[in-house]
Amino acid sequence: MATSTGIALKRTALYAAHREAGARMVEFGGWEMPVEYSGIIEEHLAVRTRAGLFDVSHMGEIEVRGPRALALLQHLTSNDVSRLKIYQAQYSALMYPQGSAVDDCVIHRLGEDHFFICVNAANTEKDFEYIRSHNPCDASEVRVRNVSAEYSQLALQGPASTTILSKVTDARLAELKYYWCCPASCCGVDGLLARTGYTGEDGFEFYFSSSESEKVWRTLLEAGQSEGLIPAGLGARNTLRLEVAYPLYGHELDAETTLLEANLGWICNFEKGPFIGRESLLEEKRQGVRKKLVGFEMAERGIARDGYSVLTESKGQGRVTSGSYAPYLKKNIGLAYIPPEDAEPGRNLEIEIRGKRVRAQQVALPFYKRPRNPKIND
Repeated sequence: MATSTGIALKRTALYAAHREAGARMVEFGGWEMPVEYSGIIEEHLAVRTRAGLFDVSHMGEIEVRGPRALALLQHLTSNDVSRLKIYQAQYSALMYPQGSAVDDCVIHRLGEDHFFICVNAANTEKDFEYIRSHNPCDASEVRVRNVSAEYSQLALQGPASTTILSKVTDARLAELKYYWCCPASCCGVDGLLARTGYTGEDGFEFYFSSSESEKVWRTLLEAGQSEGLIPAGLGARNTLRLEVAYPLYGHELDAETTLLEANLGWICNFEKGPFIGRESLLEEKRQGVRKKLVGFEMAERGIARDGYSVLTESKGQGRVTSGSYAPYLKKNIGLAYIPPEDAEPGRNLEIEIRGKRVRAQQVALPFYKRPRNPKIND
């Protein structure tokens, strides 16, 4: 498969396994990826109630190492990297001066001077060049490497994920807290195991050599068969993240949208000292945001798709960033940017769907919140 411009799409090491499983393949971020196997709704519900296995090997991995690695990441990202203990992970963003995100990312601290960053697939090269171009040090102080080609990444997500993974790993899962990671052997393959994910459920992400992809994939599916584990594609990944209102770069996040507008002020640590975008964000806190991300439920029939126009009660204009049927909630939901003075749960919206204004109502976020497991300490 090729893009509309004729450029060949990348494929993960599991492409053949996906085709064998009957996956429907689509273009996503320059990759040919499975969007669904048995169906988006079935896969979504499996993750909410049992477990799903995702191939997310298209995601990028960037390694930053050296005595000045921490200082570089403190300068480039919004969160406080210095707070990370070894083998702790952190959600953060690479920053533009205007307070918007180059990309959102997860930073794992693997050593005192060793950081492993998971970034979005379509932004990998951009992120790597951004970090590299802002590195004033030579290789003896900071070394920045795009190591994406060395890794496959699988995400095992859902309430049965711990039970399934415990059959095939030497990691002490009961001791692995939410947003922590550890070196581990899974399915007889060494790698990095993180208790992270993009679905709103408990789960794990495993980074390992791409040469072992089929072995790990097949072994996990076999181990989870009795627990109802099924393969899941990008379609369910999107509806799952929407139910918990996780942002998707290119939808809720882009170069024109600040972290405060995107409700991500909680990953902006202003006390840590200077970082790119800090002054713009502080000024925005003083002056107020230009737009606000809100959640809504459709009050009439219809699904609000990305890019649809929004009209508020005061006739303010906005736009939908993500919208879909929510399989677990059994509702049509979405996220939208609207004027901040109109952003309030309970207030009405009108969304233009195929030339017709359809009623919706703002609701508090997230739409779905899983029951917390005290054993995970999250």
